[in-house]
Parts: sequence; structure tokens; C-alpha cells
Amino acid sequence: MQATVFDDTICELGEGPIWAEGRLFWFDIPGQRLHARDEAGATRSWHFGERVSAAGRLREGGLVIASETGLWRFDADSGEWQLIAAMEADDPTTRSNDGRADRQGGFWIGTMGKKFEKGAGALYRLYRGEIRLVRTGLTIPNAICFAPDGSRGYFSDGNDKCIRTWALDAHGWPRQDPETFFDFGPLGGSPDGAIVDSEGALWCANWGGGRVLRILPDGRIDAEIALPVRQPTCPAFGPALDRLYITSAREGLDAAALAAQPLAGAVFQAPIAVPGLAEPFVDLD
Repeated sequence: MQATVFDDTICELGEGPIWAEGRLFWFDIPGQRLHARDEAGATRSWHFGERVSAAGRLREGGLVIASETGLWRFDADSGEWQLIAAMEADDPTTRSNDGRADRQGGFWIGTMGKKFEKGAGALYRLYRGEIRLVRTGLTIPNAICFAPDGSRGYFSDGNDKCIRTWALDAHGWPRQDPETFFDFGPLGGSPDGAIVDSEGALWCANWGGGRVLRILPDGRIDAEIALPVRQPTCPAFGPALDRLYITSAREGLDAAALAAQPLAGAVFQAPIAVPGLAEPFVDLD
């Protein structure tokens, strides 16, 4: 399958796409911006004054947004945002990265060093309005996603190029140490953002590989979507769950690479054969 352009707004580091409230939201992390586009093509953007990277749908309406200082409740209509919980707000060297809602009403978010410092990142989980540290020692946490029944979670660390998995309890907390699920080492590039479809397969962006891979629950590659850029960052299911929307980045590309990939940083779309899953709601109570 080949992807086509959905929106040609160029982001330095496009990330965190999510369909909510009738539109696709996505971030430009260095640009400190959230962008949105609805199905009719109307666009809007918001500037936050700090780096923002990921979002989830709040059951009460609006979004939970991860920034470099915390998790925030955001109303896209009014533009108002309110702090839910601080997160590494006293550490100016780190920022948020990949994040996603789980099936139990929680929201997971990874942090990382702004200069990619080894081991400076961590995984957190927001659950019923409280944030808790889950894992430390990560470098570039990514691929946060969850099995359809919520019994298993996934994440990766770009430092070792592996997607890891662990069993979750009824409340969504890990109940064992993570184990390797899929190794990108032989393929080239690294795992970036990922989502899980209705059959439990992961659609994972292959940073540096110019594609999104569909990885079955048993670890076999089943399908791929080719992109005209080398650095796809994260996929999201569309409102009908029959299409992927994929952010990308131009960060770190030299002049020759940018000339060869003029659409680096745009958002792409592609049809899929197996239906996706709607993003779960995040519960604050």
C-alpha cells in the first residue's frame, strides 16, 4: 500500500495524531503547536509556549495533552488549558514524547531528554486523576499501545530498537517485567508511534524506514504502508476506522535529504483492510 498526502502543513517533528471531536489533531513538538483538520478540510492550530507531544480523549469532553511540564485538560473550542498533574516540571532538560490512552481509562506518557540523553526518559501513567511513575532508564520511549481487551501493553525504546510487551492487571497496571515482542534491528530504523487494530495487530511507524508495518500478535509482519518520506512518526485510525493517518518529521535531515523528501513533516493517509479501534476515553475520576 502507498500513502498519499492528507495535510501538507510541514512540521519539524510531527507527532501524536488522534481523531477526536470530528477532526484529526496532531503536534509539531519543536514548534510547540497543536494542529487540527476536519473532514471538510478546515484547519486550525494552537501555540502552547512549551513543547507538547501527545493527546487522549477525555470522557467528559476535550483532550488531555502532554507537555514538557505536565498533563493538561484542553478545550479546543475555547483554547483554554488547565493543569491536571505536573510531570518533570522541575527538570528543564526533559520533555514529553509518545503517549496513549489504555483500555482501563488511564493515559500513558513517555518522557525523554531534549538532547536524547541516554536513560533520561521514563514512562508515567495517569489514572483517575493521579500520575504515577512506572518505569525509568529509557532514552526515546515510543510505540505505547494496548491490546483490544486491555490485558497487554506495548512500548519501545528507540535506544535498543525493540518493542516490548507486558501483561496488565484488571486496573491496567503492569504485573510482570516487560519482554521483547519485536526487534527492528534487522530491518533498519527504529520503532516510533504505534496503535492496535481490531485483530490485535500493531501498526508501527518505522522511523528511518519510510513505512508503517502491521505486526501480528505473534510477531510476524503482515503488511506495510510505504511513504514518500523516511521518518514517519505515528499512525492514527480515522473516524470510520478504515484508514490510517500518519505524521512525519524533517528533524535531522540535511539539505540533500530534504530536497529528496520535500513532503517530510506532512501528514499522510492510507486505507487499511482490517478495521481499527476507536481511541479509548481517559477518566479523571
